[in-house]
Amino acid sequence: MSLTSHDQRWDARLWGALTVLSAVIFLDALDVSMVGVALPSIQADLGLSTSTLQWVVSGYVLGYGGLLLLGGRTADLLGRRRVFLTALAVFAVASLLGGLVDNGSLLIVARFIKGISAAFTAPAALSIITTTFAEGPARNRALSIFTACGASGFSLGLVLSGFLTELGWRWTFLMPVPVAIIALAAGFKLLPRHSGEERGHGGHDLVGAATITFSMLLFVFAVVQAPEAGWSSARTLGTLAVAAALLAVFIVTELRVRHPLVRLSILRSGPLVRANLGLVILFGSYVSFQFVAMQYFQNLLGWSALHTALAFLPAGLLVALTSTKMGDFADRFGTARLIAIGSVALVGGYGLFLGAGEHPSLVTMIIPGMLLLGVAFALMFPSLNIQATAGVPDDEQGLASGLLNTSGQVGGALVLAIVTAVVTANGGAVTMPAIRSSFVVCAVIALVGLGIALTGLFARRATSPAAEPATREGDELPVLENA
Repeated sequence: MSLTSHDQRWDARLWGALTVLSAVIFLDALDVSMVGVALPSIQADLGLSTSTLQWVVSGYVLGYGGLLLLGGRTADLLGRRRVFLTALAVFAVASLLGGLVDNGSLLIVARFIKGISAAFTAPAALSIITTTFAEGPARNRALSIFTACGASGFSLGLVLSGFLTELGWRWTFLMPVPVAIIALAAGFKLLPRHSGEERGHGGHDLVGAATITFSMLLFVFAVVQAPEAGWSSARTLGTLAVAAALLAVFIVTELRVRHPLVRLSILRSGPLVRANLGLVILFGSYVSFQFVAMQYFQNLLGWSALHTALAFLPAGLLVALTSTKMGDFADRFGTARLIAIGSVALVGGYGLFLGAGEHPSLVTMIIPGMLLLGVAFALMFPSLNIQATAGVPDDEQGLASGLLNTSGQVGGALVLAIVTAVVTANGGAVTMPAIRSSFVVCAVIALVGLGIALTGLFARRATSPAAEPATREGDELPVLENA
């Protein structure tokens, strides 16, 4: 089942497949943010130390960020549908276990497994869409719906978590289980089987798979534990050194092996690289902002979990209500313009929070700041996905999807580690100066993202409405308009 560029009508089966994929990316995104509000309740119920508690979050990030590239390429080689459904089944089981365990270590293991499953479902889902819907308006429309669900899951995760935590923190783990089971059953019936997809593509780069997986795992591990161990500690520096050495072996391997896991020449596409850098900025700064805002609202202002969750509601609603229109906007204006406008909104949103104090104004700081961040997410997240996958051959859509998702997770881990170090600089005490300094870090990173976005506007080689095609080496790159 596929949709050609000339067939704009979607039948019920196609809509059903898109619904399944969108529901799962919603769950994946929800899991990234929903545990945040529940952390104090988890800590009190299971008797966890602060250092152990952070691994409830970091365990998921480690599994997700560490295996995304492998997950994306595995979908290309073993079959996107097969990989997606298998990983979704694992996600459902791990969610159930996470809601039933009464031990902190088992909870962290469950979160790690959920992260691994998401590392396979997310790129597989995105690549199913990009190989089912023809590049252009049809794909942009599908991607805008898909990414709207992802952005809404991430933005509304804190809101939903606030309500569920009032009932009990275990509901934040159990709620996704029935949704995942329904999506799994529907996926078996509705997801397309692409001809030739299941056969692989000529070989398996085992050395490349092993080196990039362990390199990413070690890098994410080093980053998330650096605030506690110290950035200059032997453990952090040693782990980063081993990760760098494995990455070097991976690069050499990919340049020499006949069937590489990652075709490095894909990175010659300027729009694809800018899209990946853009998601590093967007996801990294916003995850960090959420972390700091949670500390600010609950620890310094004394807000309840529900009150804190409602503070994020304006951004979440804005994303949910507008993201589905981004495909039409991308067709009309091009993704580069949307990303640039979103980057301005991102800087503005963080900028308003630089005036954080003990008596913040809902009218002049919190609500307009959240709305600006909602505008940024609604414009940038779908546009970055469209730009990163445009022009990529079908047999490498999983790779492009894995690269993009990896960028987001690595950005989240790296920026969050920097912000955590700022917040805990004074012996771990959360102070107003530390909160303001952390908001400054988010704003500065957003400014860097704005600079990257502006280079896309002025790039000589423009493309239609998404990105310069990431063609194979030796192919000509067509010059199109409206990038």
